[in-house]
Amino acid sequence: MTETTSAAAAPAEVTDALTRLEQEGEIAADYLEGLLDIADLDGDIDMDVEGDRAAVSIIADGSARDLQKLVGRDGEVLEALQELTRLAVHRETGERSRLMLDIAGHRAHKREKLTALGTEAAREAKETGEPVKLKPMTPFERKVVHDAVAAAGLRSESEGEEPQRRVVVLP
Repeated sequence: MTETTSAAAAPAEVTDALTRLEQEGEIAADYLEGLLDIADLDGDIDMDVEGDRAAVSIIADGSARDLQKLVGRDGEVLEALQELTRLAVHRETGERSRLMLDIAGHRAHKREKLTALGTEAAREAKETGEPVKLKPMTPFERKVVHDAVAAAGLRSESEGEEPQRRVVVLP
């Protein structure tokens, strides 16, 4: 009887988690729409759930040039807006959010480049038999590289203290 209850509870837990993440996305979208209005910027908002995170993207209606202001140099403004959006979600739900924000495809493009970097570092570590140390990265960047290294069949770890924390690919 316990097994039946557990098996029935599992889909309900998944549905509850999905509903919670969709709610996070909606709260974030409302917050970001208000921000776009205040800044007098045009953009469409796309919501999704990726793995165990809500994902919200601001997509340019026309030229992405205006939205680049919200990305900033090396994504610094994007990171700050993501934190503010997470705080807005936390204020509404009382729960810590791990929401991911992308603006004008910046993070998606960066993910592609970092995946290639992780794959290349894994290839180099396999060929040389030596650990490969990469430059310091943000937590998002390190996660993408760790995933690419794992997909290539190797192990990696992070070392150092923020903001100088880096990925080391192990042979």
